[in-house]
Amino acid sequence: MAAAIIMVTVGVIQFFQGIAAVAENDVFVVGVDYVYKFDLTTWGWIHLVLGALVAIVGLALFTGAGWARVSAIIVAAISILANFLWLPYYPVWSLVIIALDVVVIWAVSTWNPEKV
Repeated sequence: MAAAIIMVTVGVIQFFQGIAAVAENDVFVVGVDYVYKFDLTTWGWIHLVLGALVAIVGLALFTGAGWARVSAIIVAAISILANFLWLPYYPVWSLVIIALDVVVIWAVSTWNPEKV
């Protein structure tokens, strides 16, 4: 249950990050040019879609279904990758989301439904 709650929270945070990046490019300070540099609006849409997907899978994780557990691990790994690439734009929130995604992956992969 804790992994599902964390996952829904991460999804909402990413969704709001996406809204901030799409709505107002002045919120983020852009430093050095990177190889994987996208326009902030593109990153905003990536975070909007990814945030909604993470929240939906987090809600599905409340059911305890096997497909939701596998999906949670895959979506959390994609979220880690996206937030690693987002580090130059918003490092603090990116690190927080990466840490929470790692906790979700650990909790989902070590959960044993027979012991409950």
